[in-house]
Amino acid sequence: MKSWKAELFLFLMTFIWGATFLFTKIGLNDCSPSVYMLLRFSIALLLTIIIFFNSLKNIDKKTFIHGTILGICFGTGFVLQTFGLKFTSISKSSFITGITVVLTPFAYKLITRKYVKLWQKLGVIVCFIGLWLFTKPRLDVVNLGDALTLLSTVCWALYITFMDVFTKNSTRREETAQLLFMQILATFPFPLITLFLFDSSHGFAINWTPSLILSLSFNAILATFLVTFIQTSVQRYTSPVKAALIYSLEPVIATYLAVMIAGEILSGAEYIGALIMMGGVLLSEFGKFIIPSKSD
Repeated sequence: MKSWKAELFLFLMTFIWGATFLFTKIGLNDCSPSVYMLLRFSIALLLTIIIFFNSLKNIDKKTFIHGTILGICFGTGFVLQTFGLKFTSISKSSFITGITVVLTPFAYKLITRKYVKLWQKLGVIVCFIGLWLFTKPRLDVVNLGDALTLLSTVCWALYITFMDVFTKNSTRREETAQLLFMQILATFPFPLITLFLFDSSHGFAINWTPSLILSLSFNAILATFLVTFIQTSVQRYTSPVKAALIYSLEPVIATYLAVMIAGEILSGAEYIGALIMMGGVLLSEFGKFIIPSKSD
């Protein structure tokens, strides 16, 4: 697959991720965060088993280990980010989560020992500036939610990098399905732990409403099963740094969906920040054609 086609798929993923803020907020009105995550992952795992059953019969040791590592990074990051939102604002959470784009080049270099290209570095810097303008976070007060969200960005940076390392030389559909299965399966211990540590005092009741069913359908089928399958299949055709730059557009997409659906209003600075972030992604992709560098 051509890299530009893979990156278009990653943009599609990011759009779906951006919509999860809205659907998650709807779903959490009818059950606790831990119960919601368990339901979301259970539906995604069931779909994986039904659709890829024949591919899951012979999972070798390497795929088992790789899938488990990816699942640990994903599960830890997801839980930290979800609970972090309970103690901090959405703008600060979006901004801190966006720091993943800054951490990924370091994780990539640390794990692979490979050089990060000049235009990718510049794209990261430009994107970070745009992210700051877009989210306008108040960093004068740091709380528990900020710390949890910051820890989650380390998990996301490692997840993106390990995804590249574990799938770069694999093109077999069977291995992709096995990695998908192991990732989702390995996430279950984390919401189970938080369920008994934090949610048991409130009970495990679920209010089955049409809104909850809609929320779970979107987040489990599209945002977990489909998106994880796409990421496992196509991220190998681009670099982890470019992938992180594309993923950094998630808060922009989430906010624009809020504007269209919930009628929220953006300021001029937010529009400028969003354009700068998009410019950072484009700079990383096309900068080498403008002024070639030795590293390219």
